[in-house]
Amino acid sequence: MQENQKTLKRRYEFEGKGLHTGKLVKMTLSPAPANTGIRFLRTDLGPDAYIDAVADYVTLTQRSTTLQKGDITITTLEHLMATFFALGVDNALVEIDNVEVPILDGSSKPYVEAILPDGLEEQDAPRVWYDLKTPIHYKDEQTGAEFEITPAPEYSVDLLVDYNSQVLGVQEASYRFGDDFANEIAPCKTFVFFHELELLVKHNLVKGGDVENALVIVEHPVPQEELDRMADLFRVQRLTRTPNGYLDNVNLHFPNECARHKMMDILGDLYLVGCRFRAHVRASKSGHKINTEIAKRIRYELFGRTSQC
Repeated sequence: MQENQKTLKRRYEFEGKGLHTGKLVKMTLSPAPANTGIRFLRTDLGPDAYIDAVADYVTLTQRSTTLQKGDITITTLEHLMATFFALGVDNALVEIDNVEVPILDGSSKPYVEAILPDGLEEQDAPRVWYDLKTPIHYKDEQTGAEFEITPAPEYSVDLLVDYNSQVLGVQEASYRFGDDFANEIAPCKTFVFFHELELLVKHNLVKGGDVENALVIVEHPVPQEELDRMADLFRVQRLTRTPNGYLDNVNLHFPNECARHKMMDILGDLYLVGCRFRAHVRASKSGHKINTEIAKRIRYELFGRTSQC
């Protein structure tokens, strides 16, 4: 039975701030014709400022994924891309009036809650799943991150997360295409270690971070004055460390929420292959740098360096 491409049924509007830039942004998700793929339009740069969501345009990968084509830049798109992939959106136009996709609550949940009740629009064009023919193995010797992708009859991902953290321990997560992304992965928020926060701020990152959009892992007990300094950063009155080693700003949805969020990042970054493919992905210590490198390698394996899906 033929499986057809799908797009959104209507327009969806979102407004918020970018996690790293802190800039306010308005973003609209709209239906797009068959065979369009996922395209971004920087409306603040003009009516022709389009960039396709493919790994060819990946530039920066520090704490998020950035695409750039000439003067057109889009960053922190991974949560939105994961939503499109997992819900089955093949074609969509994303209109955005600034450089960074809004972080919203730090997860994919706001997108899912908007799109899922309406369902998707089936289009008069077949959905093509490409089959990976040759295994791909890649290891980043500097970070220890490692991917192994092998041909398989279905799309699946198995992930291991190990930060040598007493709080997190070793976490695992798995995903098979068609799994309940909406309830099992979408609510999982981005996370950061407490000791990283000041360094990130010094590097002009997490300007849009607040107590609603991130889990903060506090590896060891810290003096209250340090917590108070972070409270000032987040513009709240007081923060404390919970017995299980997190700031008390948000509650965990799952014991392995950090691994599930990393799964979200993988799904979004790998959708930058630009199409759907069948393979089994095994990832260890993943991050945006290796995720997007793998997307480039899969894209090259399937289509060659200059080919389009």
